[in-house]
Amino acid sequence: MERVYQFAAGPAVMPQQALRRAAEEMLNWRGSGLSVMEMSHRSPAYQEIFDHTVSLLRDLMNIPEDYEVLLLQGGATGQFAAVPMNLLHTSADYVDSGNFAHVSMKEAQKYGAVRCIASSREENYRRVPAVDAAALDPKADYLYVTTNNTIYGTRLPALPESGNVPIVADMSSNILSEPCDVRRYGVIFAGAQKNIGPAGLTVVIVRRDLLGRARPETPNILNWTVMTEKGSMLNTPPTYAIYMAGLCLEWLRDEGGVEAIYQRNLRKAKLLYDYLDESRLFRPIAEKSSRSIMNVTFRTGSDALDAAFVKGAAAAGLLSLKGHRVAGGMRASIYNAMPEEGVKKLVDFMHKFEKNTVEA
Repeated sequence: MERVYQFAAGPAVMPQQALRRAAEEMLNWRGSGLSVMEMSHRSPAYQEIFDHTVSLLRDLMNIPEDYEVLLLQGGATGQFAAVPMNLLHTSADYVDSGNFAHVSMKEAQKYGAVRCIASSREENYRRVPAVDAAALDPKADYLYVTTNNTIYGTRLPALPESGNVPIVADMSSNILSEPCDVRRYGVIFAGAQKNIGPAGLTVVIVRRDLLGRARPETPNILNWTVMTEKGSMLNTPPTYAIYMAGLCLEWLRDEGGVEAIYQRNLRKAKLLYDYLDESRLFRPIAEKSSRSIMNVTFRTGSDALDAAFVKGAAAAGLLSLKGHRVAGGMRASIYNAMPEEGVKKLVDFMHKFEKNTVEA
């Protein structure tokens, strides 16, 4: 069967180079006689895989040596609790810019004083709210931001200046898609199933001076200090997901790294947004100032037409374009591994659908 173009928000499209390599090595990883799935996580062979994945991530993101890189489980949702458990003692400031930002804020409120310093919730998250520097608490334990809103298709246009307050960022849906100065953050975390690899792996990048602050009740599995001391292996890590992440990171390196993929991502997003801005049928949802280059949301204004479009697109080999259940409409997730050809095919299909609908 011919490969289709998968526009799902996650688990998402993966590089074919990585998938082919995994298929070749499925039964026998580099002459070991074992599949990676069968390896002990304590074996030298698997430690080599683990270290290689961490090394690739460090190189691609230019992660400084005074930051730890943890490869964990539990998804970004697990880190919604881990962040306050590891850092919250006095208060924390949150920017409510989307569904997952809101959920993370609610989770943190279980553990201490949390302030919402900016929100676009009443506007259905069509934009990322501006953060007034005067609203920030200079004594807060941390400032929490979500750099890309997967559901509503918005992106944090600029990182707030926080002074000495460490910034914690959920980068699940745009990590590695554009250059990032890691030094501007205290903590970065991301679920892997969008731009890093398959579901099951969570990356946490934490500045070392923020370790050792966990609340007494923090479970070991969520305690960054414990996981650092154990080399991310307090328990059995998601071994195969880490291996696959390494293969995907190798692909990104071979494609020219983050800067090169960022230029490609800009071209893909421009192609789709340019069409949407001129369309007589489709209209983009996110405000221009906040538009994501990873998740493009749009609709026709008719639920019936939206459904017909999604069905027709699937028949044409363009899958998973239905919007999230809380947002409706359509969403095209065009992560790193989505080729430009896929976006071109989507725009061509939209042109045809619009012509047939408007002229009918």
